[in-house]
Amino acid sequence: MQKDVLDLLIVGAGPIGLACGIEAQKAQLNYVIIEKGSLVNSLYHYPVNMMFFSTSERLEIGNVPFVSNNPKPVRNEALEYYRRVTNDFRLNVRLFEEVTELKTQDDKNKRLYEVATSKGTYVARNIIIATGFYDIPYLLRVPGEDLPKVTHYYKDPHFYAFQKVLVIGAQNSAVDAALETWRKGAEVTMVIRGAEIGKRVKYWVRPDIVNRIEEGSIKAYFHSSVVDIRENEVDIQTPDGLVTIQNDWVIAMTGYQPNLAFLRRLGIELSNDDVQAPVLNPENYETNLPGVYLAGVICGGMNTHRLFIENSREHAVAIVKDIVAKNNNDI
Repeated sequence: MQKDVLDLLIVGAGPIGLACGIEAQKAQLNYVIIEKGSLVNSLYHYPVNMMFFSTSERLEIGNVPFVSNNPKPVRNEALEYYRRVTNDFRLNVRLFEEVTELKTQDDKNKRLYEVATSKGTYVARNIIIATGFYDIPYLLRVPGEDLPKVTHYYKDPHFYAFQKVLVIGAQNSAVDAALETWRKGAEVTMVIRGAEIGKRVKYWVRPDIVNRIEEGSIKAYFHSSVVDIRENEVDIQTPDGLVTIQNDWVIAMTGYQPNLAFLRRLGIELSNDDVQAPVLNPENYETNLPGVYLAGVICGGMNTHRLFIENSREHAVAIVKDIVAKNNNDI
């Protein structure tokens, strides 16, 4: 028996996926949002004390005001905001359900998509993939990376109180982890591939970490890399040779990448250069698969610093407008 056909299936319940759901609801489309984790799963995995670079109004979706206690909201405020938006719009979100396969069907010369998930199957005329890029960390690929002491996700500084902590990286996540754990009494060492703390580090935080390094409160090895991790030690290759330090925990803030393998598996065409950007129609964000669209940071491929919530919200409007126009042409 043919399953009911959705107008739209949205993959990803982050801010942009939710924005797509709001636009679909406004257009009276029959839609479902599928999310493999919790609501706004990427934001949930941010550090508990994280403060956004953007002001609250730039994180708004659906014209719902985002009121925060400070000009720049923190993680918990964002989680509550997007939960409230989801509840107020009564968005059709199905959580902890992962997409596993995409197949095409033909129905009276019209292409339909059968989407298999960890909990069932759906048939849809159109699909929006809004999966972000926070799921896959860049690995160090060194001995010992699989030890329990190593993490690519930093959450709460209290856990590291009075411990010897190694932080790898020089961007916002690494700097936050270094400063917060140091302030909880950890002995913090940073390993940085380049010559300095990243230029994109939040402007009110960068002077803090630079000063802590200059005064010696936090030890930093520049032009350096970790080459071996053991239960109680770490080897660091520095310009002056190999250095071995005592260590309890390694926080590897090496960055994250979009799941481009997932897009390839679905049959979505990517560019042949290092960016591996999905090939899209710039007007409506449609891929080479008719009726399959991308929204949000996933549109940038490996260039994950080009798109943010504030400049991706427009994707939802453009995509749903295109779907509605095509539906009207088919009548």
